[in-house]
Amino acid sequence: MTPNHAQTSSLALLFSALSILSAPFAAWAQEPRPMTGVDLIEVPSLSDPRLSPDGSQIAYTLAEANWDENKRISHVWKLDVGSGESHQLTFGEKGERSPRWSPDGQRLAFVAERGDDESAQIYLLPTAGGEARRLTEHPTSVGSVQWAEDGKALYFLASDDKTKEQKARDKRKDDVFAYDENYQQRHLWTVDASSGETTRMTEGDYSVSSYSLGRDGRFALHVAPTPLFDDSDESEIRLLSGGELSAPLTKNGVNERGARLSPNGETVLFGAGANLEWEGYYNGNVFLMPSAGGTVRLLAEESPHDFQRAEWSSDGKSLFVQANTGARSQIFRLDPRTEELAEITSGDHQVRGWHYRPEREQHVIVLSTPNSPGEIHLVGSDGIRLAGDPFASLLEDFRIPRQELVSWKGEDGVTVEGLLTYPLDFEQGQRYPLAVQTHGGPAASDKFGFGRWNSYPQLLAARGWLVFKPNYRGSTGYGDDFLRDMVGHYYRQSHLDVMTGVDALIERGLADPDRMIKMGWSAGGHMTNKIITHTDRFKAASSGAGAVNWISMYGQSDVRIYRTPWFGGTPWEEDAPIATYWEHSPLKDIWKVKTPTLVLVGQNDLRVPAAQSIELFRALRTNGVETHLYMAPREGHGWRELRHELFKINVELDWFERHALDREYEWEAAPGEAEEDGEDEAIAPTAGG
Repeated sequence: MTPNHAQTSSLALLFSALSILSAPFAAWAQEPRPMTGVDLIEVPSLSDPRLSPDGSQIAYTLAEANWDENKRISHVWKLDVGSGESHQLTFGEKGERSPRWSPDGQRLAFVAERGDDESAQIYLLPTAGGEARRLTEHPTSVGSVQWAEDGKALYFLASDDKTKEQKARDKRKDDVFAYDENYQQRHLWTVDASSGETTRMTEGDYSVSSYSLGRDGRFALHVAPTPLFDDSDESEIRLLSGGELSAPLTKNGVNERGARLSPNGETVLFGAGANLEWEGYYNGNVFLMPSAGGTVRLLAEESPHDFQRAEWSSDGKSLFVQANTGARSQIFRLDPRTEELAEITSGDHQVRGWHYRPEREQHVIVLSTPNSPGEIHLVGSDGIRLAGDPFASLLEDFRIPRQELVSWKGEDGVTVEGLLTYPLDFEQGQRYPLAVQTHGGPAASDKFGFGRWNSYPQLLAARGWLVFKPNYRGSTGYGDDFLRDMVGHYYRQSHLDVMTGVDALIERGLADPDRMIKMGWSAGGHMTNKIITHTDRFKAASSGAGAVNWISMYGQSDVRIYRTPWFGGTPWEEDAPIATYWEHSPLKDIWKVKTPTLVLVGQNDLRVPAAQSIELFRALRTNGVETHLYMAPREGHGWRELRHELFKINVELDWFERHALDREYEWEAAPGEAEEDGEDEAIAPTAGG
């Protein structure tokens, strides 16, 4: 059943065809058409599903494009499980997030910044109807909200407020700061659900990065020395009971996550990308340990999957786990005694949201498929069923390309797989231009699902391109040997996996070897930088937020914990493995590059700082390679402003089509801007050529 989104929110613009089809003029309905860049950017993002205590309703958030504000604004929606209809619950100008049902189901907590709020606060909305009221007046933004089991209080995390002295210095701009020391620690608080009175639960020179409440009233905390990302490997699990913080249960030098106390309080489960020797850079694993401390046990050690989340069943006799299985992700039941895995979901999709309510033994799961970015499914003792698909009209309005799994042999004979998206008007026996896209991470994988604006496969398919996403060596979900091929040598098989995959598509008669382009973001940008030094077979390339010099990158980035295993040490230690760092830096071979290459980066990127893109751009330009560097103001590692996203689509398509297909591309304008600019030519940057 299709929720009536088009009748109840600003989704009307995107899904206007839904109301047309339901009207007496259905005969006038147009045939589905190819998507445009604006269409793709305007597809909302559904997240954070939460099943109500009685199982009758599902709250979730829907982030929609707002061109006036130049960003996505998220609101809380409610799906009625019986009818399949959805209704928007919140309408704040700045949006809302993190819907959480009270234990009796009569109130819905959410986080928002409204009115004169200087930071995000908790609001309570009566589910029977009425206005939301602000519960907290915390000096800093709140997050990670959870109800107490009796419904009398809520818990949340918040950064410490600046001292009066710090605020006074900021006001008079006496604000020189100590780099990597200019943070406020984050702690756990509670707030009375009636009075709004808040009470600090943890205090000290440390940060609580996440927490969970056990059924026995104790909390499992992840405690790190600072909130800085690069200190996450020093985070350890501690229990909080009656205001007393236990000694660390773990002390292993890896980043644990998702600690949960068992229903009887005797065992703690947690996840970590490590083995039992506490070596890092492994697929995500599930661990159990006594809550009193003791021997840690690793579950399903032989599984090739990358376990991302885990929850205890209602009786504590089994676990539910979300696992990346390579080109898909699924929910499994894991028996901790036999270590057997049983599939709960199956099919060509990825899990984009999951909430388990143990007292009802029900799950709500959001699945992204090639045809929908957010099918909402309910799982219980009677199996799995579709509860609602807010995006059902996409197939009625737009032509969605076909996606399939492909596999081939790497240069060393290992089987590699990836995803292939076909042109909309694909004809067997004809060769097509090929767009090769490599995923970020690199400890990640491309999965079946609805393509988003950042890789825009729907747009490329509409213009006659094959889109190839290889899960090269270093990807998760294929076992530790596959993932750890990068340890000690980043580019050993990874780039060769990409090229053998390209050759396999050419051999199958699908790809035209004379019309190929390469693109990627983050680690996908790293791979682009390597590929253009490895071969000149691509007619054009786009490097998004990619590293080019591993030596300088090590010190510039806000994270180092993954790079040390790649190269066998730091570049700063005695007898540093500088030769390994340099050998695997694309900059070493940049003199070989002939491929016209775009470079894109956010000006405020901390993960792969803009300095890396500047090094690449200056090297290419100095060597006479056609190139442009486009830097997006205010953006970090992932671009969020709508016009920046549309610019990326436009400038890349213009670059690819001109260099690989020798045809002009007409830049797409943001809604309402073509008339304002007066002519389409005003949209494209003059340097974009």
